[in-house]
Amino acid sequence: MKFRMKKPVDKSYGIIGLGRFGLALALSLAEAGKEILVIDYDEERVKEMRNYTENAFVVHKVDRSTLEDTGIQNCDVVVVCIGATVDTSILTTLNVIELGVPRVISKASTADQGKVLEKIGAEVVYPERDMAIRLAHRLVSERLMNYFELKGDINISELSLSEALDGQSVSEADIRKNFGLNIIALEREYEIITEITPNLVFRKDDVIVLLGSQEKIEKFEEFLSN
Repeated sequence: MKFRMKKPVDKSYGIIGLGRFGLALALSLAEAGKEILVIDYDEERVKEMRNYTENAFVVHKVDRSTLEDTGIQNCDVVVVCIGATVDTSILTTLNVIELGVPRVISKASTADQGKVLEKIGAEVVYPERDMAIRLAHRLVSERLMNYFELKGDINISELSLSEALDGQSVSEADIRKNFGLNIIALEREYEIITEITPNLVFRKDDVIVLLGSQEKIEKFEEFLSN
């Protein structure tokens, strides 16, 4: 059976490879209500995913013809989660790109593998490296709750506030002007606030989500710790 997406729908996702990373990604997307297609050579893993999607295929070859038979070219985004087998990862990524998928993301285990994947037109993720970086930042910082590295030097960081801003409003603190950072959201106890108004008053132990360069985030961290 060839997979065909119903239109119009929210973005559809293809996952090739159901190892730890691929399976976790597929489950998270499925639980978020997204339409997914999954491919793996392991029948047990594919069988597990059939509890979440009817578009789960056992594939022993990932050549262009086999991939096309699954209908993966109808997905808006495809993530190639084959990191360890470098040649298979690169060839599969190339085949998906040539099938015309608008956005192809590929997992890499090494920098060299990542360079090749980028050259053939894929976005590259390094799950193990990124997790290690995020953990390192959390270990060396007293206030950093979470950390996400975007392209270039831009990061999204979650920081717990100190008494330094307790009782100040957003306009009084003026974090954008004073530190060059943008507030994306604020977490207070069990509430997530995404509408950051000038009159919102900060409280000690609020967690704010900030967008900006690593250098500016570190300066803001220093300010909170003083």
